[in-house]
Amino acid sequence: MNRLLYPISVIFLLFSLQSAAQKVKIVNNEKARKIDVFIDGKPFTTYCYPVDIEKPFLFPVNAPDGSVITRGYPIAPRKGERIDHPHHIGLWFNHGNINGLDFWNNSSVIPVAEKDKYGHIVVTRILKAESGKKGRLEVLSDWKDNKEKTVLTEHSVYIFSGEKDLWTIDHISELKASEGDVTISDSKEGMFAIRVDRAFEMPSNESLIFTDANGKPTEVKATDNTGVTGMYTSSNGKTGDAVWGTRNSWVVLTGTKDGTPVSMAMFDNPKNNGFPAYSHARGYGLFSINNMGSRSYDPSKEELVVKIPKGGSIKLIHRFCVQSGSAITSAEAEKIFKSFSEEYK
Repeated sequence: MNRLLYPISVIFLLFSLQSAAQKVKIVNNEKARKIDVFIDGKPFTTYCYPVDIEKPFLFPVNAPDGSVITRGYPIAPRKGERIDHPHHIGLWFNHGNINGLDFWNNSSVIPVAEKDKYGHIVVTRILKAESGKKGRLEVLSDWKDNKEKTVLTEHSVYIFSGEKDLWTIDHISELKASEGDVTISDSKEGMFAIRVDRAFEMPSNESLIFTDANGKPTEVKATDNTGVTGMYTSSNGKTGDAVWGTRNSWVVLTGTKDGTPVSMAMFDNPKNNGFPAYSHARGYGLFSINNMGSRSYDPSKEELVVKIPKGGSIKLIHRFCVQSGSAITSAEAEKIFKSFSEEYK
């Protein structure tokens, strides 16, 4: 009898170990230029790098309960959502002023005659797309001007993980000045950012106009607030619109979608240039942290300029978390921040 049970127990153990090892599954579809990420068999997000969009991005991003937390527009518009800022796509990483080029605001709506002011990001190689207890995606990209000259080379790493109702993305970006000196100038438009679903915007009855670094105004119109439940809380104790333009080690955005509490958080790392990062967190649904802005947020501060000599590089490390079923409290956010800091110290 023992001889029969022993092989069964070994098989069960091997099966359990294999299941644990495949907690995060990454599926690379090179033909479609996308990479799907699943946690415990449930879709988390997709890394997209289409040839007709000016940057790679994660879209959609889902919470553990299945709620879509990213805005649909302009990829897959949904009824009732805002259709401003077409460059706000999913979850992404870039900046508004690198060697005078605006990588942040570039999109298909920019007239051809003005494209020389903008940069775009081209994925050149997928280095790794590995499943496991944690999923790991490594990508090489070129940040180019409108004449296809490379300004920066980026080695980006995405680490995907999940525990119960909390899913996490760590993003590590090494930006190298591969072909010449690079200057990253002060801009409010950066860097690690997500445009959220309507449910996570803050209720507002005002129409607002925002002007980008090139002087282009965009109107964000007042609209129906039904189901709009978002609220920001930051590590320095600010809430709501007061979070914008302040420096924080973390910011949490909470809300309710389809009756389920959902919260998301962005974390800066003490190793990053400009730590703690400024919060580019808008009530209309843009949620971003920016290590390469200072005076553009607070006119009383010195302008932040980072110079990278040819062959040199800088590295930036950020964390994004999303939780279903309950809000990420300030105490929990602080605990995650400390763990994140230790992991990458």
